[in-house]
Amino acid sequence: MSRIENNLAKLRHQRGISAVHLAHLVEVSRQTIYAMEAGTYVPNTAVALKLARVLETGVEELFTLQDDVAAVDRHTEEATLLAGSDPLQSGQPVQLCMVDKRVMACAPSPVRWYLPASDGVVVHKPASGGKTKVQVFHPESAARNRILVAGCDPGISVLARHVQAAGIELVLAHRNSSQALQLLKDGSVHIAGTHLRDETSGESNLPAIGKIFSKSAVAVISFAIWEEGIVTAAGNPKAIRGIEDFARKDLIIVNREAGAGSRNLLDEQLKRLGVSPRNVRGYDRIAYGHLPAAWQVRNGTADCCIATRAAARVFGLGFVPLISERYDLAIRKKHLELPAIQVLLDTLARSSFRRELQGLGGYDTKDAGQRLL
Repeated sequence: MSRIENNLAKLRHQRGISAVHLAHLVEVSRQTIYAMEAGTYVPNTAVALKLARVLETGVEELFTLQDDVAAVDRHTEEATLLAGSDPLQSGQPVQLCMVDKRVMACAPSPVRWYLPASDGVVVHKPASGGKTKVQVFHPESAARNRILVAGCDPGISVLARHVQAAGIELVLAHRNSSQALQLLKDGSVHIAGTHLRDETSGESNLPAIGKIFSKSAVAVISFAIWEEGIVTAAGNPKAIRGIEDFARKDLIIVNREAGAGSRNLLDEQLKRLGVSPRNVRGYDRIAYGHLPAAWQVRNGTADCCIATRAAARVFGLGFVPLISERYDLAIRKKHLELPAIQVLLDTLARSSFRRELQGLGGYDTKDAGQRLL
């Protein structure tokens, strides 16, 4: 068995042609271009010939046959774990480096123990409305080719690394889904990441976005489908099997702040089970983010939390799945044609980005880049 692989994205970028422009030239939709680049759509002969003509190449340079087994097999290498690392669990991320003739594997710290990247420092305490003076380190480069993204998915950092290769920088503001959408409404960010599920319909994000924005105001782009569930200590020593266990006297949870999708999920489940939050130890203990919540489980200050499988994997923790849901990106329509946004949308369809995100956190990225609204 063979399948068709393509070099469409590579050749398009080499020619400096945007997905929108290429779609116009070959008379297909932009989503079709993304789908072809992602390998989820195989064009007919006429479209393939048009693509080859526009990109000034041969059809055989665009599309090649690849053996299915070779494509599916994951490449592995023998590596030596750097001494001093904590024991690693299957699925935990590592970085590789060749030292002389050895491939060394170093587990990156999920907690940043170094000074953060910055462009300046606050001179005065912000006044009402958030206005302040900032001493800028590099005036000539500040704020150029940047996209400000508010959201809570740790996977956005993977996207940030991939768009950086094209000279675009994502500035990541950690905010829960409700806060991110409000910032987008206020015109304070380019993109809001969200995972708010409608309790009645079970639909992800679109109902919540529809309550805030008109259909003509924003576009909604799929980022990935992730698993959300109960993060436990490694090996699940307290045998936690479901939300009903949260009422046990021997369990202490760490919760998320009001407005967070994880908090909403917990509240829905407790309501369905008839469990009062007053009977859940740690319900009022707050962690601001999936990774900060999982970190409290990792260091033993909590027995469990609601977070993503990706957060559990980073710390080598146990995970009890509850639901699969979409994490989407809401973007003001007036920003869609910004060159930096175009690069981001193109990157979502790239197989290299999808492969890394899937491997790190069990994300399903088959619909990444698909426009939902």
